[in-house]
Amino acid sequence: MQLAAPGANPLINQPDTQGRIARAGAGLWHGIISPATLIVSFFNSDVRMYEVHNAGSEYDLGFMVGVALIFAVLGLFLRMRRG
Repeated sequence: MQLAAPGANPLINQPDTQGRIARAGAGLWHGIISPATLIVSFFNSDVRMYEVHNAGSEYDLGFMVGVALIFAVLGLFLRMRRG
């Protein structure tokens, strides 16, 4: 196991085959659906959690906000069920 930060993404700000670059909105959505895409990616090698054709930090921020939102909603749901 290598303990290092990820390397640079050479596809930042490079459009995909349809000419799109994922921005903060797409990052937010990808963060929200990341638990489901992680599970699907185990069975389908064409599915990825993270879009490499992205706008860099803007996409990363959206992705992390989406992931945090999922954890916050799940935490709230579990807290409401307990008491």
